[in-house]
Amino acid sequence: QVHLVESGGGWVHAGESLRLSCAASGNFLVVNNMGWYRQTAPGKQRELVAVISGDGSTDYADSVKGRFTISRGSLKNTIYLQMNDLEPGDTAVYYCNAQLTIIVGDRTYWGQGTQVTVSS
Repeated sequence: QVHLVESGGGWVHAGESLRLSCAASGNFLVVNNMGWYRQTAPGKQRELVAVISGDGSTDYADSVKGRFTISRGSLKNTIYLQMNDLEPGDTAVYYCNAQLTIIVGDRTYWGQGTQVTVSS
């Protein structure tokens, strides 16, 4: 089994910062891509925030470029999202996503979500 454990959400004022963490644990062979998605309201589609690939390349949603930075730990099974200059529009539930290779093939996993609330 594979588990993604997120931490670091919370409530802040606009302009402040938060750092999210996500650690993958369990029986997997290779960490391919890991990233963060967010859902701004129940029923709305999750949108990509940032992703880091197996080779370390990164990509960001236009709305967060220059403010958010995705990085990972040395073992590649932990990622971080440093969120600076937060805006009320960043309020959402943030989900960690991992694309892993397990013994039977490639699988996609999701964390439980962590709430980020930004007040004006």
